[in-house]
Amino acid sequence: MPESRCAAAARRARTRRRTAGPSAAARSRPPRGGGLRRLYEQARRAWDRPLTAYYVILGAGLLITVLGLVMVYSASMITALKYSLPSSYFFRKQFLAAVIGTGLLLIASRMPLRLHRALAYPILVVSACLMVLVQIPGIGQSVNGNQNWISLGGPFQLQPSEFGKLALILWGADLLARKQDKRLLTQWKHLLVPLVPVAFTLLGLIMLGGDMGTAIILTAILFGLLWLAGAPTRLFVGVLSVAAVIGAVLIGTNPNRMARFQCVGATDPGPDDSCWQAVHGIYALASGGWFGSGIGASVEKWGQLPEAHTDFIFAITGEELGLAGTLSVLALFAALGYAGIRVAGRTEDPFVRYAAGGVTTWITAQAVVNIGAVLGLLPIAGVPLPLFSYGGSALLPTMFAVGLLIAFAREDPAAKAALAVRPGMRWKTMRRRVKERPSGER
Repeated sequence: MPESRCAAAARRARTRRRTAGPSAAARSRPPRGGGLRRLYEQARRAWDRPLTAYYVILGAGLLITVLGLVMVYSASMITALKYSLPSSYFFRKQFLAAVIGTGLLLIASRMPLRLHRALAYPILVVSACLMVLVQIPGIGQSVNGNQNWISLGGPFQLQPSEFGKLALILWGADLLARKQDKRLLTQWKHLLVPLVPVAFTLLGLIMLGGDMGTAIILTAILFGLLWLAGAPTRLFVGVLSVAAVIGAVLIGTNPNRMARFQCVGATDPGPDDSCWQAVHGIYALASGGWFGSGIGASVEKWGQLPEAHTDFIFAITGEELGLAGTLSVLALFAALGYAGIRVAGRTEDPFVRYAAGGVTTWITAQAVVNIGAVLGLLPIAGVPLPLFSYGGSALLPTMFAVGLLIAFAREDPAAKAALAVRPGMRWKTMRRRVKERPSGER
């Protein structure tokens, strides 16, 4: 009988343990996966803050530019010495362009939207006129077979087609915004005219000089504007088909462009070294390892890799900074692009949406084309890596475009309210109020 009572007590104890809640230790233990979930929630809340896009665009743009200056100096030293120039020759020119570009960025970030819209037509007209001047003998200059430059005297040159990208974005954004206000974008004629004819005119002027890479980026900007304007799929596909046919004809009729397509994925320079640049770009990336050989220690820049400081600066970055360096550059471009998409997606102003989307399309597409060519995934298009490669004509309008994104991020109502209550802003407001007190008031 006592054994039966003991057995019954044991069964009741087991039952209580099964039905009771978790112990104090178990309750204090964080749930499985809770740490990652908590980090995700914190990151999501941080990203949803009003000023996040503002700081990401400003920080990513400046970090890319500064890192680009470092890599331009490292990648261009040997090329400068090859031409009996000081080793810092290209760096000094790029640094001067970066200083001017920083001023343009600050101006663009502080300009009101109505002034940006007012400048759209003058910038378009000036850019188109300069692209016409490029084709006039004695004024335009040819570089690497492309007639796309104007000499400014001395060592300085200007490539007007780089400013044509900015002009198309501002003018196209203003045009589409005005038509949206009048509810005209539902008609395909108003959607295409005059946006597409003007864009094709700019493309024609660029192609007269033989610059296929810039034409590709300008086409991407046009498609981005049409997509943001809500172009129907059949219309979008139609314009894309026409552009693809024209591009195929231009590529097929030019042996140099056909050779570039044949070098996609190449691992050997070939019997006539037609894929020399593409293959040595891969060699530079492959020899970098995880953390690279160190700043200035590249081997490929010693005459093996053409255009090491311009179109293929990403390869030198991979060789000297390794996989960690290249992934950092990719992360900065991804952050800049995602912040631009956020600005375009959250605004109620149609001009801001089209302009921010156009700038984001421009920078992202150009980065993809450049990096894809260095990785051997795309044909070499001859376009620089935005904010990173050597070239003042490319750097100046791109930094102005980043300033546009900053200005658009500041125009968000929540961002305006957050900027108004920053400590620095509050101190300035208090100081201004003190100055405005009557003289007899303490």
